[in-house]
Amino acid sequence: MVLLAAAVCTKAGKAIVSRQFVEMTRTRIEGLLAAFPKLMNTGKQHTFVETDSVRYVYQPLEKLYMVLITTKNSNILEDLETLRLFSRVIPEYCRVLEEAEISEHCFDLIFAFDEIVALGYRENVNLAQIRTFTEMDSHEEKVFRAVRETQEREAKAEMRRKAKELQQARRDAERSGKKAPGFGGFGSGGMTSVSSGSIITDTIVEPEKPKITPAPARPSGPSKALKLGAKGKEVDNFVDKLKSEGETIMPSSGKRGSDASKVLPPPINVESVHLRVEEKISLTCGRDGGLQNMEVLGMVTLRVTDEKNGRIRLIINNNDGKGLQLQTHPNVDKKLFTAESVIALKNPEKSFPLSNDVGVLKWRLQTTDEALIPLTINCWPSESGTGCDVNIEYELQEDSLELNDVVISIPVPSGVGAPVIGDLDGEYKHDSRRNMLEWCLPVIDVNNKSGSLEFSIAGQPNDFFPINVSFVSKRNYCDIQVNKVAQVDDDSPVRFSSETSFVVDKYEIL
Repeated sequence: MVLLAAAVCTKAGKAIVSRQFVEMTRTRIEGLLAAFPKLMNTGKQHTFVETDSVRYVYQPLEKLYMVLITTKNSNILEDLETLRLFSRVIPEYCRVLEEAEISEHCFDLIFAFDEIVALGYRENVNLAQIRTFTEMDSHEEKVFRAVRETQEREAKAEMRRKAKELQQARRDAERSGKKAPGFGGFGSGGMTSVSSGSIITDTIVEPEKPKITPAPARPSGPSKALKLGAKGKEVDNFVDKLKSEGETIMPSSGKRGSDASKVLPPPINVESVHLRVEEKISLTCGRDGGLQNMEVLGMVTLRVTDEKNGRIRLIINNNDGKGLQLQTHPNVDKKLFTAESVIALKNPEKSFPLSNDVGVLKWRLQTTDEALIPLTINCWPSESGTGCDVNIEYELQEDSLELNDVVISIPVPSGVGAPVIGDLDGEYKHDSRRNMLEWCLPVIDVNNKSGSLEFSIAGQPNDFFPINVSFVSKRNYCDIQVNKVAQVDDDSPVRFSSETSFVVDKYEIL
C-alpha cells in the first residue's frame, strides 16, 4: 500500500487539512481534491472512486469528507481499515465536525496523521497508542515546573516574612510616637534594600502615611528578598527566550479535580495571633440517591508569632446541631471547654508554642442521613437510538454555604467523539484525552441553588459513572467559629486574624 495523502475537505472539494506522505506540490494536491466531488456518482453507495492515476477512498463526516488519496495498485481493504482509523482520530481532537473546529486543531490532527502513516505506509498503531504518542510527556518539563513552583513558594514565604517585619516596625514606631526607622547607607546595598522594601509594602501591607518608611533598620548589605537564586535566573532566561521566539507560556497550575490540595489563598494581613478553621469532606453516594457514607473532619489551628500574646484564651462559638464529636488537644483544659466553650492551656502559666501551627480543637461528623448532604447530584442517562441522552442536575442543600470553583466531572466513552450539549447552566470542557466532561460553575449559593446540564453521546448508562465533584468554600460546613481571643491575666482582647476553608477530599456518585 502506498498512501499519497490524507485530507479533510468540504463537499465542494476545498482542502481544510491535508497531509502529504510523498513529494507533492500544493497545486497538485489542491487539484486532486477539487476534482474529487465531480468524480463521485450520486445514488451509488461506494466508498472509493478512481481516475487514471489515483484512487480516492473517502468517508463522509457530516458536512465534510475524510479522503485518502492512494495509488491504484494499493490494497483496498487495507485502505478502508486505515480510513476508519483516520475517521476515529478526528473526533478525539475536535469537539464538532465543522470547518472552523478542524482549522483550529489542524496541527494536532497532522501530528496524529503522522503517527498513522510513515512514508506512505501504514504503521501498526491503534487509537490509544496515537493518543499516548502525541501527548509528548516530558520528564524535563515536570522537573522544570517543580523547580519553578518551589521557587515561587519560597519567594512568597520570604515576602510574607518581610511584610510581617515591616508591619511590626510600623506598630513599634506608632507606639513610641517616633518616626519609623529607615534604611542606612547610600551605596548599592542600601538602594537594593529600599527597592525590595517598597515592593513588599505596596503589595502586602496597607500604606498609612507616605512620610513614614515602613521598614526596620537593616544593614547596608545586599537584601535577599524576592531573589530566587541562580537556578531561578536560568529558568527566567529560558522562559524569556521562549517568549522571544513566539512561544505562548502557560502559567503552572495545581492538581486537577477533587484534590484536597485545592484550597483558598491565605489572607493578606496576618496578625501575630492567626487562626485557621479547616474542614474536609469525604462523601460517597449511590446513583439512585442513597448516601453510603459521609464524613466531615474539621480542625482549628493556632499560630502565635509574638511572645507577649502566648498566654491567651480562645472563646469558641458552636452553633452546630448536626451531632459533632468534638476533641481538644491534650494540653487544653477540657473541663473549661465543656463548661464555657473556652480553649485555654491546663497550666495558665504556660504559653502556646511560638511560630508553630498547633491544632487546639478538632471535630468529626459521620452520617448516612441524606438530609445532611451539602450538594446533591442527580444523573439520569436514558438510552436512545443513537446512544444516550444524559440529564444531570445539582441542588444546594445547605443555604448557608457558598461553594466556589465547582467542577462536576462526568466520564464519557472514548472514541465516539465529543458530546452534543443541550441545555447548560455554567460552562463545560470536554477533555478527550482523559475521556471526561467537566461541568464548571464559578459559584453555587442560595441565589444559585440549582442547575442542570443535558448532553447526548454514544454509550451505555453505566459509562457515565462514577461522577466526581470538587469545590472550595470560605464558609465551613459545621458552624464553629472563634469569636474572641483574650489575655489570660486581665481578659483584655487580643487582635487576631483568621481564615476559613471547606474543601473536598473525595466526593463521588457511584
